[in-house]
Amino acid sequence: MRSLYVRMSIIFCSVIMISSVLGFLVSNLYYQSQIKPKNDAKLTRMAIGLQQFIEDHPDAVEEYLLSTASLGYKMYLVNADGEERFYGLPFRKNDLKEEALRKVLDGEIYHGVGNFPGQLFVTGFFDNQLSNSIGVPVHINGETYALFMRPDAQVQFGELRIFFVVIIGVIILLSLWFMLITVFHVVRPITRLTEATLLISKGRYDIKLYTARRDEIGQLASHFMTMSRELERTNRARQEFVANVSHEIESPLTSIQGFAHALQDGTLPEAQRLEYLSIIGDESRRLSMLSTQLLTLSSLDYDEHALQKRSFDLRAQLRQVIQIMEWHLTEKELAVRLHAGEITLAGDANLLYQVWMNLVTNAIKYTPAGGTLSIAAHVEDQQCIVTVTDNGAGIPAEQLPMIFDRFYKVDQSRSREPGSSGLGLAIAQKIVQAHGGTIEVTSTVGEGTTFTVTLPCHPNDID
Repeated sequence: MRSLYVRMSIIFCSVIMISSVLGFLVSNLYYQSQIKPKNDAKLTRMAIGLQQFIEDHPDAVEEYLLSTASLGYKMYLVNADGEERFYGLPFRKNDLKEEALRKVLDGEIYHGVGNFPGQLFVTGFFDNQLSNSIGVPVHINGETYALFMRPDAQVQFGELRIFFVVIIGVIILLSLWFMLITVFHVVRPITRLTEATLLISKGRYDIKLYTARRDEIGQLASHFMTMSRELERTNRARQEFVANVSHEIESPLTSIQGFAHALQDGTLPEAQRLEYLSIIGDESRRLSMLSTQLLTLSSLDYDEHALQKRSFDLRAQLRQVIQIMEWHLTEKELAVRLHAGEITLAGDANLLYQVWMNLVTNAIKYTPAGGTLSIAAHVEDQQCIVTVTDNGAGIPAEQLPMIFDRFYKVDQSRSREPGSSGLGLAIAQKIVQAHGGTIEVTSTVGEGTTFTVTLPCHPNDID
């Protein structure tokens, strides 16, 4: 199995090679279509110039052709009898056809450069063949000769070709080196992310990644760190949840077992026996309520959209909650104020009823005798806002962020109170969020607490 580094290196090397080949092919095509005709015309003008000079100065032919050859040209001079002379370096291949030679001797111009057949990988400019030349007839002392010429690439571009070969070689080597470094720079953080993933799978969350990069890799590392912290928090919450559930179940079970064992004593007075039975009943109801709350949380955790929505009268539901809690209010001599207009709300009436019950129950629990509860509901910007306010002891500011955590209890001294499992507000928050709303709390120690529930108010939005 190839690593990502090897794969990317192979891909980049392949891209460089393919790009080089394609670049050469395009350059060759450009030479064949554009440069070759111009080069043919230029060499033809030069050959005609040589022709005119030789015919005007027949005594200086030899010196002139040698001088011209030294400037970077190859020439071939031949007559009808086959007497031939070469000037400059020899041609790589003497492949001139007899027909072409005869035409030049008959007075025609031979365009071997322009008519030279194009090849896929070799440009004709560097093809050092006699057939790849320009031929013109030359008359010297009354005799007709054929003069063929072409540039000598080795003389004209010898050092330049070496220069370009060195440049191209250095460019390719540096490109490969920088490419390998770049690929390593890209792959290294991904490798670290892979290692971090393995650590997380083993339960380790103390991971530090370099997140200062401002590219996609940096964003990925930053999001990975956020995920790691969230997984750590979730894992810790899960462990705390299991511990709290175990504690909440163990406590009433211990009580039930203890009092059941005491009831086996046949000499136990009737009054004490009834008291023990009452405690067993209370603890059993506490277990039943805890089980119901855990099932509610579980259903909301895994299927938040499984709501039985319908339209209902919010004010009537709030009145019903107050009526149900009337005996608690009377017992503590609490005054209740309800301010709610005619509001039709679309939602799961049973779950939202549980929200109001939890909020009102908490308000009653933490409001001293003779206190006041205020429940209000109104519509604002298509949002239904419900507030439950008490003038109780209030909640310390440092505890406000945690009151919606499962099993969290502000007043630890009340943890043994029946019905106080620490799940009520967590359930309320889950229900509100499942309806697309929010629940917030503000509190001042010594003055009271206000819970604010905001829900979308769309009476026609019913499943």
